[in-house]
Amino acid sequence: MPKEASITLDLHGKTQFQARVALDAALRRSKGVYRIRVIHGFHNGTALRDMIWREYAARPPVLRLEAASESTTDLVLREW
Repeated sequence: MPKEASITLDLHGKTQFQARVALDAALRRSKGVYRIRVIHGFHNGTALRDMIWREYAARPPVLRLEAASESTTDLVLREW
């Protein structure tokens, strides 16, 4: 898999529980992936964004989180 490999995960309309299940599944499938772009939205509140930053910032294999926009967060899994 090329080093540019990334996954985009759209969490619109999901509860926090459903979002955790989807994120955990994406992390399990992340072999060869350097970044997971999570689209969580923000017009209907920030609960998903806040949960991601609270629960996934220090969770392996996540190296760091980056705010790509108000509605999108990137989980960086490895450096290029």
